Amino acid sequence: RRAADQGDADAKYTLGYHLVSVSQDYAKAAALFRRAADQGHLNAQYRLGFCYRDGTGVPQDDREAARLYRLAADQGLAESQLNYGQSCEHGRGVPQDIGEAARYYRLAAEQGLAEAQLNIGLFCEQGRDGPQDIGEAARLYHLATEQGFARSQYTLGKLLLQEAAAGRALPAAPGEAARFLAQAAQQTGDEESRLEALAALSKYAHEPDVV
Repeated sequence: RRAADQGDADAKYTLGYHLVSVSQDYAKAAALFRRAADQGHLNAQYRLGFCYRDGTGVPQDDREAARLYRLAADQGLAESQLNYGQSCEHGRGVPQDIGEAARYYRLAAEQGLAEAQLNIGLFCEQGRDGPQDIGEAARLYHLATEQGFARSQYTLGKLLLQEAAAGRALPAAPGEAARFLAQAAQQTGDEESRLEALAALSKYAHEPDVV
């Protein structure tokens, strides 16, 4: 606490994070994040953005959340690049801009952030930022899946099934789609996603010629 009082940005951030995770004192945490953020601390800018997004410890303000996300995103923080991309995709706090969303998702994906790899993969699959590119979507889903990200396991498994059923099989080991769907069903904490993965897995079981 003494270091935080003396102006150390890392100490302010660490103390704020402790207040959130241990005592849930969001108002004091947000004040500490603000002081560290004003000193240019990237993680503090990112965390303060969360506070404004959710209205924890500060009034809810999507514009301020997006502003803080972009501050840290433009200095290279992958998590903030993801969050600012989401702000742009959904028009939260900034005008909706799919091109900007894709740009920030790609920046975060290039740093290995699994959720960003999934999001830009979805853009490729759906043709939301240029021509549809199923092969690139599958590559990005694979990258996220290798990190154990359940949503990408489900999305990749489903894509493999759909493409194979349409006679456009992507390069994949036998049974790979079923494996990804089974992993997704086991790992996801979201009941709706778990049921979707199980339903797709059940469909696979009745289509033995599909990868």
